[in-house]
Amino acid sequence: MSELEIDAVVFDVLGTLVDAPAGIRAGIRELDPSLDDIRVEELLALWQQHIDHEQRRMLDSGRPYRTSDVLDLEAARLVADAAEVDDPAAVAALALSGRRLPPWPDTVAGLARLAERFPLIGLSNASRTALLELNAHAGLRWHQALSAEDARTYKPDPAVYQLAVTVSGRPPERLLMVAAHAWDLRAAQNLGLRTAYVARPGGDPPTTSDRFDLYVDDLADLAGQLGHVPESD
Repeated sequence: MSELEIDAVVFDVLGTLVDAPAGIRAGIRELDPSLDDIRVEELLALWQQHIDHEQRRMLDSGRPYRTSDVLDLEAARLVADAAEVDDPAAVAALALSGRRLPPWPDTVAGLARLAERFPLIGLSNASRTALLELNAHAGLRWHQALSAEDARTYKPDPAVYQLAVTVSGRPPERLLMVAAHAWDLRAAQNLGLRTAYVARPGGDPPTTSDRFDLYVDDLADLAGQLGHVPESD
């Protein structure tokens, strides 16, 4: 396989580098430790459905833009109401669970290895404040971390991907977008970025019609396929 000619790597964060459901799940368990596994998963689904629905509304101009912090607090209130918890402090703590997401086992070492060769850009739907805390909690290494808040919209709006293009100072075809969500890669591809799908639990797998540049099992595999990336100690 010929080597991709790229100048920087752009990473989706939520789901691709950190296990978003695990962090929210932990927050729900803290909200009410008596909940069984089935109920926790039901409440997790309620949270995710609210976030997805409200982001789509904003993309469709059905609601003015609001940051992920607002959506997380709304989701936390919905979950708390469903769990019959009315403690405002507990709701506030649950809303912040979206900033305490564990990295996947290969993430930290993989980013460090890739950073030896490429500028790394994080590109997330998380707000600026949430992204700062999320990066610190998970130990993510960036040369630049960009929030969709700067475009006042959400992925897959092209304006979000344009943030990375503008900051990098490179043409889109010199950037590699890495994500566990095929929808994310399709949107980046439409703007001209090169694409790499990384398999993650709970991601959005490619369809048979998708044609991404790379398909990788994890970040070590990504580094290997990009070639000439030093092994980490």
